[in-house]
Amino acid sequence: MLHRGHESTDGGGDGLSVPMAWLYAEYVADELLRGGDLMPPTSFEFRAGRYALALTVFLSDTDGQLCGVEVVSRLETWLSLTAYDQPWREWVRERLAETAGRSGDADPDLALARAAWRWLQDTELLAPDLNSVPGGAPGTGEDEGPKVWTPAWQLGLPLGHLAIHLF
Repeated sequence: MLHRGHESTDGGGDGLSVPMAWLYAEYVADELLRGGDLMPPTSFEFRAGRYALALTVFLSDTDGQLCGVEVVSRLETWLSLTAYDQPWREWVRERLAETAGRSGDADPDLALARAAWRWLQDTELLAPDLNSVPGGAPGTGEDEGPKVWTPAWQLGLPLGHLAIHLF
């Protein structure tokens, strides 16, 4: 069973640190999104969903046993964390701070989680304006309606939530 922390490639503690917990969280997120077949895996929207889900998976692992549990046993937790009415953004910030307090800033898992969080916050994607008038202008299709620049996490989070539902 793999544990969060500094796994070494040579079996000892002084070798290269491999971010096993983060890599596993990304793998789980990728599989959930691919299984849902919501969008092309090469799209920025897919990347946003993968990062949002990976952060949820990684940061919800409070017992440090992420790699040793059955994914199905965690689905309800991930669904509740990614639900529309939940303060997911604040939860991510708090959990990143808590994780840093426990494992230190040199943790390779935490470094990758922080990089994903920065990308989700700093990247904006052009998306349909869900607050616009229903139906849009006459004669426009869904892809032709009004669009707005949206932080990547705001697109990735509902995609991840839907992917969990479809699993």
